[in-house]
Amino acid sequence: MSYLALARKYRPRRFGEVQTQEHVSETLKRAVSGNRVGHAYLFCGPRGVGKTTLARILAMALNCPRRSPDGEPCGECEDCERIWAGHTSLDVVEIDAASNRGVDDARELRERAMYAPSEEERYKVYILDEAHMLTREAWNALLKILEEPPPRVIFVFATTEARKIQQTASPILSRCQRFDFRRIGTGDIMSRLRGVLDNEGIAGDREALRAIARKANGGMRDGLSLLDQVLALSDEEVSVDTVVRVLGVVAEERYLELFDLVAGHRHGALFDFVETLIDEGHDLVEFYHGLAEKLRLLLRLSLDPGFTPGSMTGEMRDAYARRAEAFSPGDLVRMLAMSSSLESDGSLRRTGRPRVLIEMLLLRMSYLDRTVELEEIIRALGGAPAPEPASPPEPRSSPDPVAPPNSPAVPQAGASPSPEPSPTEPSGPIPLADGWKAVVADGRRIARGLSPILHAATVVEETGDGELVLHVPGALGSEWLAGSDVLPRLEEALALHSGREYAKISIAAGDGGADDGSAAATAPARVSQETVRATRLEELVRKAPFLERAVAELDLEFVD
Repeated sequence: MSYLALARKYRPRRFGEVQTQEHVSETLKRAVSGNRVGHAYLFCGPRGVGKTTLARILAMALNCPRRSPDGEPCGECEDCERIWAGHTSLDVVEIDAASNRGVDDARELRERAMYAPSEEERYKVYILDEAHMLTREAWNALLKILEEPPPRVIFVFATTEARKIQQTASPILSRCQRFDFRRIGTGDIMSRLRGVLDNEGIAGDREALRAIARKANGGMRDGLSLLDQVLALSDEEVSVDTVVRVLGVVAEERYLELFDLVAGHRHGALFDFVETLIDEGHDLVEFYHGLAEKLRLLLRLSLDPGFTPGSMTGEMRDAYARRAEAFSPGDLVRMLAMSSSLESDGSLRRTGRPRVLIEMLLLRMSYLDRTVELEEIIRALGGAPAPEPASPPEPRSSPDPVAPPNSPAVPQAGASPSPEPSPTEPSGPIPLADGWKAVVADGRRIARGLSPILHAATVVEETGDGELVLHVPGALGSEWLAGSDVLPRLEEALALHSGREYAKISIAAGDGGADDGSAAATAPARVSQETVRATRLEELVRKAPFLERAVAELDLEFVD
């Protein structure tokens, strides 16, 4: 006898044997037992997950003379054997829609469906595989018979691309009961492979079965075919070495070695690591997909130390947990984002030489510095002073000037705090220009948001009646400084620092002169370092208004 592949030998014969698709198998079994079988079904899902198998089991259940009361076929009678094996049957016809996709084929099918079943209690079942390959004209030819089929005739359409049917023949969807099949989990595939090996009397390593299940990518048929391929090389035992040799999968130890290199910042050794993968015959694209999965596992273990993958041994799980401790969750998120971007931008699919891309990805990971909190950077730069012990507030002789609510001035990031001078009232009056310099230098008397504007202001003139004329570069800065909430408090601070009972500040129209106050208000315009700086600050805040929020929340000071 010819050899029967494992995928065919261990194909389910009953609804209860189909794994992961209970939402479909239970529904069909109850429909058979309750005599509520629909006239048309659409089975959608990835390849190798049981679409055609369930279609055959449905046909077996409808035509099995020894069907159980709950709707299960016996799977052993002559009718069940013929249908299960896909042999020719008068009442169950399987059609490959990929090679019979034209309108003439659909018309022939429609004419054949008009004939009654071979026996009165039987059903005619038409199974169309790869149904998305039918043309629009073929669907139109089947539209009427799907809407009003002959008695005891059932159509089952199986497809891996339901969206093509929706685009080509959307009216078909409303005439069928649609079932979406799921991918089969790694644990379920491993369980099935273990059962097959037990029946065959062959030992199998758990990690080897896990590698096969991962390679199957959710398809039970693919998993059985891969197991068949491995057994062709070694039919005594399924080991990890055999799986690696036959399937080209990367062993778990290789990923553990890679994470040690990345954590140790051994940049040069990464080139030797990739070279070794190529020498061992590994597919770098396959290695890349495994790397993304392992990075996700490390992130999961870092965020949830108690997590244990169901399909992984405890020893291997502990090995990955130790590697996860070498990285912070932020580092793993960035590494996973780097890995995902390599596939999302399509560069890995377009290139015929993935080696350089893989090497650059690993090098970027090894040069990745550890994630540092923003507050830690600010404290290291001196921008945020250490908290001081609580003490009762000192009485203040005048209120602080308050910045306008929408002041654009941005505090200085990373500026070291200077010691604040104690506000001692002068013994006698001093020039207003000197008092103004004291106001600007008094950090406690000036709101941080006003500091860049006040530093840019220049003294134009000092009159004899206690009035100081200032020029502030830029019309916007002059408007803010002259605001009703700011100017009175600046005048109070000026009077305090100059030793006077009264001081008045006026904003000069036009350009200001030198800082010593000797120039008139009508002095010709000149460009200074302060005016350029103030203008640049205004432009920066206008383009990035969110910096104003950093002023208030982080208590910073902006420098040019």
